Amino acid sequence: MIKADFHVHTTYCDGKHTPEEMVKTAISLGMTSLGFSVHSYTEFDQSYCIKKERMADYIEEINSLKAKYSDKIRILCGIERDLYAEEPEGNFDYTIGSLHYVKKNGVYYTIDESADRLRQAINEAWQGSATAFAKDYYAEVSRMGEVSPDIIGHLDLITKFDEVEPIFDTEDPAYIAAAKGAVDALLPLGVPFEINTGAISRGYRKTPYPAPFLLSYIIEKGGKVILSGDVHAVSGLLCHFEEAEALARSLGADRFETL
Repeated sequence: MIKADFHVHTTYCDGKHTPEEMVKTAISLGMTSLGFSVHSYTEFDQSYCIKKERMADYIEEINSLKAKYSDKIRILCGIERDLYAEEPEGNFDYTIGSLHYVKKNGVYYTIDESADRLRQAINEAWQGSATAFAKDYYAEVSRMGEVSPDIIGHLDLITKFDEVEPIFDTEDPAYIAAAKGAVDALLPLGVPFEINTGAISRGYRKTPYPAPFLLSYIIEKGGKVILSGDVHAVSGLLCHFEEAEALARSLGADRFETL
């Protein structure tokens, strides 16, 4: 089983554990690499992201842990940069490009806070059409190259709540075309797409992002993939990696990227 994860959040943003707590747990699990990926600063929503004044402390602490545990595990200092986030200051080993909002008429609508908030947004700004919302979401995902990502994060995050409270008809040809269109736009970047188990560890889903039809399409088109826990607590480390790897292999993946 793959024992490296580069999508890990801590108390510097919306995670529950400190970086060193994450490192110690990763070592106990026999992990080979651990990459921290703090949420970059978004001025319009500071509820989940790092505070500007803490960025230097974050970088300093992760680099300190690199040295402290260098004989036990490889540690990287990364950042998860939302398309709408400010350009971060500092030197990072890698960037995860992601999208947590869709902007409409000057308003940033969050997509993964709750099913109720997502439905409210769709009703308020997309006249109740989940398909229209999905088209706009994937059009924005297609722009991810603007943040120069090393990894494409949770491609179809808008489906976070669908297994419990279905919102999107993912069998609708218009939805499929929009999602595949985003993949087509991002493939030339040559960076891996996450197979992300984060919503499983937090109890929202039983399957990883992206949906099997999208993961299959990525693999069919020669796209790269990388396993990710999108970890917010130590319990998320390596969560369901074995099953996610098996799923990807069943769809034709024969290689998993690392950093």
